[in-house]
Amino acid sequence: MMAQTVKVDPFTQEIVKDSLIAIGDEMFIALAKTSMSPIIYEVLDYASGLLDSKGQLLTQGNGVTGFIGMLTFMVKQTLEKFGEGDLKPGDIIIINDSYGGGGSHLSDVGLVMPIFHEGEIVAFSANKAHWTEVGGKDPGSFSNDATDIFQEGMQFPCVKLYDEGTINQALVDIIKANVRFPDLSLGDLWAQVAALKTGEKRVKELCDKHGKETILNSIDYLLNHGEALAKIGLRKLPQGVFESEGFIDDDGFGNGPFKIKVKVTITEEKFIADFRGSHPQVPGPVNCSYTALVSAVRTIFLALTNPSQDANEGVFRPLEVITDKGSILSAERPAPVSIYFESMQAGADLIWKSLAPLVPERLTAGHLLSVCSVVLSGNHQDTNEPFLIVEPSVGGWGAGEGQDGARGQFCIGDGETYNVPIEVAETRYGIMVDEYSLRNDGAGAGKYIGGSGVIRSYRAMSDNQSISVTFGRNKFAPWGSNGGKDGSANEFIVEKANGEKDGPYGIYARYPLNKGDVVKLITATGGGYGNPFERSPEMVLNDVKNGYISLEQASEDFGVEIDKDSFEILQINRK
Repeated sequence: MMAQTVKVDPFTQEIVKDSLIAIGDEMFIALAKTSMSPIIYEVLDYASGLLDSKGQLLTQGNGVTGFIGMLTFMVKQTLEKFGEGDLKPGDIIIINDSYGGGGSHLSDVGLVMPIFHEGEIVAFSANKAHWTEVGGKDPGSFSNDATDIFQEGMQFPCVKLYDEGTINQALVDIIKANVRFPDLSLGDLWAQVAALKTGEKRVKELCDKHGKETILNSIDYLLNHGEALAKIGLRKLPQGVFESEGFIDDDGFGNGPFKIKVKVTITEEKFIADFRGSHPQVPGPVNCSYTALVSAVRTIFLALTNPSQDANEGVFRPLEVITDKGSILSAERPAPVSIYFESMQAGADLIWKSLAPLVPERLTAGHLLSVCSVVLSGNHQDTNEPFLIVEPSVGGWGAGEGQDGARGQFCIGDGETYNVPIEVAETRYGIMVDEYSLRNDGAGAGKYIGGSGVIRSYRAMSDNQSISVTFGRNKFAPWGSNGGKDGSANEFIVEKANGEKDGPYGIYARYPLNKGDVVKLITATGGGYGNPFERSPEMVLNDVKNGYISLEQASEDFGVEIDKDSFEILQINRK
């Protein structure tokens, strides 16, 4: 109540606002620098941030955009279960509930810590990180052929890891006994704790410096400022109702494709994404939770309204997401959700596709869309120690107004993440990287061409390895825009040591690899933008010289005849 009566000058408000954002950044860096797993410190598959006493997001640093907003659901579930009365200084709650506060798959483990000042909760610090292991039936835990949530790993149903600063050692022992790589999983757990305590320390310092009432007043200012900026961006969008339909390829068992749909309503005050009528939840683990869908839609909403805006709860006040309970986009217990990222991003892609023709300056043609996840396990050829690779794959983005598509980038759900470096992979894991190159297949022709996917080849250096690959957008290529042609699909093949070839496949669980076998991971080229005959002949010539397209494609798709020896333009035929 006092936060509404204390008058704070605008300079102090800005200082506190920026201080809160800086605290979020420091928490993010602290987690990366203290973690044990490459999926965190190299790939950056985690998020961290601060929230107010009601669970409203204040600031968030995240490697993966798919986590935008999930911290809010974690804190709100914590408040719903414990209330403010049962939360004490030093408490830390652990949660990975896929259907509620967790919101993704069990591998993404969240921690929540209340921050007290003068006996009152003033904020929460929270983070969510992908653990290399949380148990379950398969190495790496998230499985593309699970049939229920119980096969996917341990569930932490919003329980106290620390109680007034005292560790719950029994819970730690249970974790240690149920994961294949306990040093990694527990090492990442302690890194998450360290990041939370960093946030707690900085917020307390801020309260001591400026006073609790000033901080609470500045939090209101931060949220209201975010809402105001979002509405400015919203009012620049076309008003009306826009609809789109699409498909999710496969549920991991060969079922599908599954139809999904959206109706987007845009007014000066609201952005409503209505997914009702989409396919019910399915037997395989491609289902996602409502929380995950909201996070995906938030990413598109930010891209449309103000891409440079720091995320907070105020920014998303104009956004409303509606869907049917028990659908593939809002699954309910005990539906499997290991590869949830394929459906949540497919939902975001529908909004993208429906609005891309209207705001080409903001939204490109279709991109690889899939995380293209790879889980590869076995024993190292030198030490015979078990190893585990868990990583996403890069691919091609669609072209847009005035620009070719980006080449070799992660999908919308991965955001600012990275591959494990080749040097690290070849040292720590039982593989050699035979190839890492652009996939120059010439797909995605247009006035501006789609960005190339990549080819990444892993050669097994020992017998009895196993790889699980989840490459969505395998049956439906990235879509072209404004007359541009579609891109190419994600797929992988296996070239065996005896010369046999197998594939291509999209989703495959535990494909066996022996020494000398090569798995070739091939990601999509993005969709093109505009009529290919409007691409300048000089740009087509450069495309041929750079190897992006062939001489035949230059002629057939772009109407430009090029001499194969001199690489000079011979003729332009664009009738």
